[in-house]
Amino acid sequence: MGSVLIVDDIAGNARLIGSLLAPDGHIVRTASDGAEALRLVQADPPDILLMDVMMPHIDGFEACRAIKQDRSTRLIPVVLVTSLDDTTSRIRGIEAGADDFITKPFNAPELRARVRSLLRIKGYTDELDSAESVIVSLALTIEARDSTTDGHCQRLAKYAFALGRTLGLDEDDLSALARGGYLHDVGKIGIPDAVLLKRGPLTDDEYELIKQHTVVGERLCGELRSLRTVRPIVRHHHERLDGSGYPDGLRGDAIPLLAQIMGVVDVFDALTTERPYRAALPVASAVEELRNEVARGWRRAGLVDTFLDQIDRAD
Repeated sequence: MGSVLIVDDIAGNARLIGSLLAPDGHIVRTASDGAEALRLVQADPPDILLMDVMMPHIDGFEACRAIKQDRSTRLIPVVLVTSLDDTTSRIRGIEAGADDFITKPFNAPELRARVRSLLRIKGYTDELDSAESVIVSLALTIEARDSTTDGHCQRLAKYAFALGRTLGLDEDDLSALARGGYLHDVGKIGIPDAVLLKRGPLTDDEYELIKQHTVVGERLCGELRSLRTVRPIVRHHHERLDGSGYPDGLRGDAIPLLAQIMGVVDVFDALTTERPYRAALPVASAVEELRNEVARGWRRAGLVDTFLDQIDRAD
């Protein structure tokens, strides 16, 4: 059972579909055209849309495309209602992002089965989203353990996303950078407060313990396919080009680009904010330190230069 939005400019057609779905107990709403459908989707997202193709104002293709291009709604299944053997409409629907098609005249058992199947898949997707939300909440909780890192995750997500966009990365990579900003240090859940919040230098054993947060973090993200592109960021954002980083001592291009980006912005933010073991440094000092890390062979010059140009423009 789920919430179904039926979109058709002919009220009789919408009522017919609603009556055919009634035995399954779905919550049914209707919209008379694509524009009204888009308003309802934003106000109260349904679990699935059944949408006629030919409608005035905004037709089914355009409405479907708008829903699938919006990150907040693109996972809602959209079923386009087409006439029998209308191959052209099916091709246009596929290009618009439709998840399925239903042909007229309706076959009631097939209609109900298709809706149940898509609602089941939507339920799996919602579970993944919920699990990811829990991990993000966990990351923010970890940040809250140390008052000096307040806002660190948000700033890294912002810095990394902006740098990735300047570099011309695609939407999937930009999404990974934004989520990676929040999740990069989630593995610190396994680090005791006595070590994480220690004021003063760490012992060798304490430093080895700190380094494990990258491995623990990747393991926490590892069960979620939706975080597949984020896992390399979590594990490798402390690697250095010369192989002196951790946890795997990767060198050069063996370090994923997204992890290199996160490493650059993480260093900058860490230097310019107060930490338990030192006061915040001026931006000029952080810039100098990043350039020193380039000279040592730790960071890629092009990434650092591009990021520092952004910082200059922001000032």
